[in-house]
Order: sequence, then structure tokens, then C-alpha cells
Amino acid sequence: MTEIVNLQRARKERARREREAQADANRRRFGRTKAEKTADRDAESRATRALDNKRLEDPEKEG
Repeated sequence: MTEIVNLQRARKERARREREAQADANRRRFGRTKAEKTADRDAESRATRALDNKRLEDPEKEG
């Protein structure tokens, strides 16, 4: 036999799962320490500098 399902309860459970999934995504996205953020910023800065140093011509002088 089939199980009787309370639709209101099912909707609330689905909404709760969606909120939990969003909260988990936010924790991964924003839940980083200051040291982690600084390290990422420094790595990006080093990569940008490395690429800029390898340019053959300066784009500001071309125009």
C-alpha cells in the first residue's frame, strides 16, 4: 500500500532541505579565516605580477 503523505509537512521538509543546502554553500563560500583570504589575495597578486613581468610591450606606451 502507499503511504499517506501530509503535503504541508512535505513542503516544509523540502524548504528546510533547501535552506540547509543554501546555508552549507554560504559556509563554504564565506566561512574562511582572515589568513586564508589574505593568502588567496597574495597568491592572486603574485600571479598577476608574474604575468605582467612577462609582457613583451607595455600596453600604456602603445597608445
